[in-house]
Amino acid sequence: MGDHLGDRVARLRRLADLTQEGLAARSGLSVDVVRKLEQHRKHSARLPTLHALAEGLGVELTALLGDPPGVPSTGDADPPQLVGVRRAIMPPLFAPPPEPDAVEHLSVSLLRRELADGWTLYHGAQFGRLTDVLPGIITDARLAAAVGSVDDRAAGQAALGKALQLGGHLAVRLGKTDLALSALERAMDAASRSSDPLLAPMISNSVAWNYQRQNRLDDAERLAVHAADGVEREHYGTAEGVRVWGGLLMSAATSAARSGDYDTADEMMRAAEKATRRLTRLTPAENSKLVSVFSRSSVRIERVRLAVQHGRPEEALELAHGLRLSPDTPPSWRTWLLLDVARAYTDLGDAAGAVAILERLRRVAPAWIRHHTLAVAIVNDLRALPSPPPGLRRIVEFLGITD
Repeated sequence: MGDHLGDRVARLRRLADLTQEGLAARSGLSVDVVRKLEQHRKHSARLPTLHALAEGLGVELTALLGDPPGVPSTGDADPPQLVGVRRAIMPPLFAPPPEPDAVEHLSVSLLRRELADGWTLYHGAQFGRLTDVLPGIITDARLAAAVGSVDDRAAGQAALGKALQLGGHLAVRLGKTDLALSALERAMDAASRSSDPLLAPMISNSVAWNYQRQNRLDDAERLAVHAADGVEREHYGTAEGVRVWGGLLMSAATSAARSGDYDTADEMMRAAEKATRRLTRLTPAENSKLVSVFSRSSVRIERVRLAVQHGRPEEALELAHGLRLSPDTPPSWRTWLLLDVARAYTDLGDAAGAVAILERLRRVAPAWIRHHTLAVAIVNDLRALPSPPPGLRRIVEFLGITD
């Protein structure tokens, strides 16, 4: 799960030759906040606190954030399955030509179904299974992009772009952001050769997300805004265009929020939520799994997340209250919502409410909860209470948390 935030703070503080009191003074925080973090009596911190600590330590925010949710990198050699993903994304220079029968049996429609299934695996946190099947999907898509008529190849390039985009998302979840960027750069090249005018802005959104993971927040926001402007000019009259535009605006808002500008982020999110009303008047996208996760539900989920991250638990619970999720909301997004609601309850001192949400999450999304460092942070904060709430031990054991 990565080392504790308090350990990172203590290590960086010592490197800066600062006492706890000195760091608190330079960060504009109370020494009690620093002390509780370093003593593991506080297991997480909101973004404003992290920004203040980073400024006081003289480091980038990423030095405090640790591994992204997913499978943290250990520094060990890649397992064979990940090597297979790497080989599919970046083929060897002298690969043998495909077998003739492989070319004859290619079907773009079949590839699209495989891609939809692949995204389902991804949103279900089935990273192991996806790691097994993704190399074959990418290889088939690459072949489809190289054979047939001009139209066939353009459709194949579109499938290749989506396959490589999926590879980029998987790589981020596995903590391999450089591999992710390589995949997304190749996806963008495929998009430029494809028959799908919205593919490039969709991949731009993925690149922006990868930049966020690398703490390149200004780059992420500029890219998302630039791509959103292009979609708004040329494709805002279709449901697909609105969904892609909305996803990009949400991405830009997230970058602004992580940079400390909550007001700009909130303004963007409100504009995105307003745009979801247009979707009710437009012909639905043919396959939303291959377009963008954008709906009133997804915008609200993201607004809840940003409110929690900025220490506004009451606002987060108000936004979440009565939220009815659309049927196409992926499990990963539902998981984020429940985690953030649990975090908000914890911040407000409602331990019983937090445990109830975590127990619900354990039942409905067992794979995802095990992949989230936020879940561990919430549980550890609850364990540190003078009287840990009933039901917490079962969650501690499920997550494999040890003293």
